[in-house]
Amino acid sequence: MSFPALCRLVILSWIIALILSWPLPASARPGADSSAPVIVGGDRDYPPYEFIDKNGHAAGFNVELTRAIAEVMGMDVQFRLGGWSEMRSALQSNQVDVLDGMSYSEERAKEVDFSLPHAMINHAVFARRDSPPVNSLAELAGKSVAVHGGGIMHDILTQQGFSGRLQLTATPADALRLLAAGKTDYAIVAILPGMYIVRELKLTNIYPAVRNVATHRYCFAVKKGNAELLSRFNEGLAILRKTGQYDVIYNKWLGVMEPEHVDWKTVAKYGAVVVIPLVMLLGGFALWSRTLHRQVAVRTADLTREIAERKHAEEELRLNQQQLVQADKLAALGVLVSGVAHEINNPTGLILLDVPILKRAHADSERILEQHYQASGDFIIGGIPYSEMRHEIPRVLDEMQDGAKRIKRIVNDLKDFARRDDLAEKQRVDFNGIVETALRLVDPTIRKATNHLQIEYAREMPPILGNSQRIEQVVVNLILNACQALPDAERAIAISTRYNRTTASAILVVRDEGVGIEPENLSRLTDPFFTTKRESGGTGLGLSVSDGIIKEHGGRIYFKSAPGAGTTVTLSIPVIKEEQTT
Repeated sequence: MSFPALCRLVILSWIIALILSWPLPASARPGADSSAPVIVGGDRDYPPYEFIDKNGHAAGFNVELTRAIAEVMGMDVQFRLGGWSEMRSALQSNQVDVLDGMSYSEERAKEVDFSLPHAMINHAVFARRDSPPVNSLAELAGKSVAVHGGGIMHDILTQQGFSGRLQLTATPADALRLLAAGKTDYAIVAILPGMYIVRELKLTNIYPAVRNVATHRYCFAVKKGNAELLSRFNEGLAILRKTGQYDVIYNKWLGVMEPEHVDWKTVAKYGAVVVIPLVMLLGGFALWSRTLHRQVAVRTADLTREIAERKHAEEELRLNQQQLVQADKLAALGVLVSGVAHEINNPTGLILLDVPILKRAHADSERILEQHYQASGDFIIGGIPYSEMRHEIPRVLDEMQDGAKRIKRIVNDLKDFARRDDLAEKQRVDFNGIVETALRLVDPTIRKATNHLQIEYAREMPPILGNSQRIEQVVVNLILNACQALPDAERAIAISTRYNRTTASAILVVRDEGVGIEPENLSRLTDPFFTTKRESGGTGLGLSVSDGIIKEHGGRIYFKSAPGAGTTVTLSIPVIKEEQTT
């Protein structure tokens, strides 16, 4: 062989060796049957999604999710975490095959192909606690704002022509450090990484001023055209969702940073447990109520036919009056009031028993905490600086004790109201106290009906002689009627008591700004079974029963109303005169 031919052979061999040693592009790398690893790129400092832990290993939601996909798809993966801008460039130069977390945008979709989203990223505006409040991105105009360089918010603000000054940082943590140090006015960081970094770095002087200014789909990303690798990640993600392994990984890394979500299956399950028995109970109650109404109608017809027998008719009317009183009370409270009140009293009793123990324990430990505070400075307790908690803990304990006492008082009022009183004994009672108890019973209904409630009690009110339980029932009925007359919560209800010395009477006035009553109906309001609310379930017994109770106590009920002008109900009942008390 000649020397020139030998030289050509050597050069050709060198070229072939060089070609064989040249790295293949990501799109030409082996498929699922190859042992070559898939190189996965990610951000080295983006917790809890992806970061390098204290042992120098890749960790986070994206990393664990990628490992799970690789396991179910039979892939070998290797992680390479670095600066975000560096990783984006590495994807384009084939140094990495896939990015395990990248926010979707139409502009980015021109450079890379995105998988189905595996999470949603909400971005927040963080501010110092002494910064002026903001409510939107538009209010950041003219301000200095720290953002993660190369991140989605950097892209968006640049595209929108942000008029403020952008301070680009290598990591989200750097952006929050600049904000905490007062070097920028605000910072825009994804809410979960932001809260994670604030907690880990103890940046107690900053907080999320706007919790969501932009929401983006968070996906795997491959270089444009690498459809095979993308399909494998999509398929693996779908398998993890079906098997429930995705939820386990999500709850491990992200669930602890978010409010707990209740799925619809759980809602339906527990809703069925509550709703089905309740529907059966209401059906039985409706049947019982209809049967009662029929019995009342039959009994009323019998009394009409036997009007000649006056004494017998009056006795029958008295017995039916007692039945109607109890029926109206049951319609207002339901047949389960006593049982529910008993069940509520048990945990309330435990709270009233335990809170004083907690207060004594706090009083004993307060001296030690104060000494530590004076010696070592402020520290965190329950996620809040001790300098604030030292005042908050006693207040919280006092409010818990007062709330439990209020629950116990309301429950006792309900039990007293529901208890049947056939004897209807009369005694000296405080008229203002009766009105106060009635207001506590219907407090939830009042709160739903109106945002404007006015209450005024007479300062000097002599006692009355009567049955407090029955008078209380009348007051409850009048207040409920006022609530039902309001078309919306901006209409007001005014309740007041006063003492009329001239007539020696205790006066209750209930005034509402409701729809009012037609003039032809005013004279029939106390007739049995007359109601203008029959479509909404009215029986026509409430005012009839109330009028009978007040007349038994020697009093009167007056009505004043006009359509669209509201209604004023005045209840008058005699007080105990001074000569009766001597």
